[in-house]
Amino acid sequence: MSRILVTGATGYIGGRLAPRLVEAGHEVRVLARDAGRLRDVPWADAVEVVQGDLTSPDDVRRAVEGVDVVYHLVHAMAAGGDFAAAELAQAQHVAEAAKAAGVGRIVYLSGLHPEGERLSKHLASRVAVGEALLASGVPTIVLEAGIVIGSGSASFEMIRHLTEVLPYMPAPRWVRNFVQPIAVRDVLHYLVAAADLPPEVHGAYDIGGPDVLRYGQVMNGYALEAGLPQRPIAPLPVLTPWLASQWVNLVTPVPRAIAMPLIGSLLHDCVVEERRIDAIIPPPADGLQGYRSAVRLALARERSGDIESSWRSASAEGAPAEPLPSDPRWSGATVLEDARERVTDASPAAVWSVVEGIGGDRGWYSVPLLWSLRGLADRLVGGVGLRRGRRDPVRLREGDVVDWWRVERLERGRMLRLRAEMKVPGRAWIEFRVDPHPDGDTDGTRYRQRAIFLPSGLTGRLYWWSLVPAHGVIFEAMASRIVAAAEEAESATSLDREAGEARAVAAEPAAAEPTGAEPTGAEPADAEPAAPGREERGR
Repeated sequence: MSRILVTGATGYIGGRLAPRLVEAGHEVRVLARDAGRLRDVPWADAVEVVQGDLTSPDDVRRAVEGVDVVYHLVHAMAAGGDFAAAELAQAQHVAEAAKAAGVGRIVYLSGLHPEGERLSKHLASRVAVGEALLASGVPTIVLEAGIVIGSGSASFEMIRHLTEVLPYMPAPRWVRNFVQPIAVRDVLHYLVAAADLPPEVHGAYDIGGPDVLRYGQVMNGYALEAGLPQRPIAPLPVLTPWLASQWVNLVTPVPRAIAMPLIGSLLHDCVVEERRIDAIIPPPADGLQGYRSAVRLALARERSGDIESSWRSASAEGAPAEPLPSDPRWSGATVLEDARERVTDASPAAVWSVVEGIGGDRGWYSVPLLWSLRGLADRLVGGVGLRRGRRDPVRLREGDVVDWWRVERLERGRMLRLRAEMKVPGRAWIEFRVDPHPDGDTDGTRYRQRAIFLPSGLTGRLYWWSLVPAHGVIFEAMASRIVAAAEEAESATSLDREAGEARAVAAEPAAAEPTGAEPTGAEPADAEPAAPGREERGR
């Protein structure tokens, strides 16, 4: 058993790796900027959570103290600004702290790339981070993977939506480049095994699945597994990476900030050039998963809602991360609100069920056209829009994404607060509260809804006041329809229960009439024995 630190545990790979390291018998610590985002994950009680930031050398030193292995899984793919410098600085903090603490191994997941070619900015940044960790003086393994296929991965979501939405695909010239996808299951296999490597293993190693495909074949392989006709693809020389990312931004849930680095990684042939990894980490016992097999499994997981982690966990570019102040007016901030309240005979449980299931495929119980237009406007300016959906259609966790919102605070059964990650001149939240009926002797619920906006300058104030008429329609409809949906669901449940009871009573056999014969203590040979507990079931 090793003591292991995982950075990036709120991300797509880290969120899957941490519980698997626990299953392998390791003692796991995770470093997170916001420990609340890990409060509701199924494996929260099995790991030690340290709150801290990789930009702080002190936080990193505290996190690596006493550990044997460090997994560095943080990438700033969705970040704006000089992300390359930020990624390199964070990696250097990890390298220095690991060396000082006597850590036995560093493991880093990088990107598959060709040698000797000019790389995209994001791919070049990953290579630079890997080189910094390799130069740390700590035994380090850098695993270089291509596009990762699994439920919730950004690459899979981009392939899926481009294929499903478009009957004909205009594509850049590099759609004919070769890629070597790898199933997320196999990425995790290599990562988990890396914890037990001997200290002499040091360097960068390619990992990839068994299939080498052109990107057009990747899309049509998805179409075959999804039961769709194959899409004709026409390479267009004018479709630059920037234009392609705008196209992806409009027709898929993947925002421009994430689409750009994904597309940038497709500018080259990205295939495994050597299989040295096999000598130190053998492939899984049942072999590496093929591309179409990985797609088939990912589709099954997404259809069932069984998505363990998702690219949606990544913070949106420029999105505020600060929580709602406890009393913003006291601190002098301007606070603009829209508050609504309803009292209903529906139970708190019924109302909460509607509130927790809001967004995604269920929508916002409001005016769909207005929400769609606002989502489109956000996408056009580089925001996340409404297409990010939800990780789980029924249950939320702190840190989850719900369309253009993020769950900031969750008190299950009582309160849900969502923080906006759309492009707005200020900071915005929407809060839902579910309380027992104000008359304590009466069954039912008091439902309260509050939209909160802290404007930034005059632009923020003008933005809010220009939307006041729309808010009067949107938020009023939302409050009324949420309550109506809860009442309807509870009424349907009650009718189903009554119908079930009626069917049970109707199924009871009629009591036998007395015949006047003396009991003999024996039943006729063809008599059916009484079912145990029949009387209780009838009740």
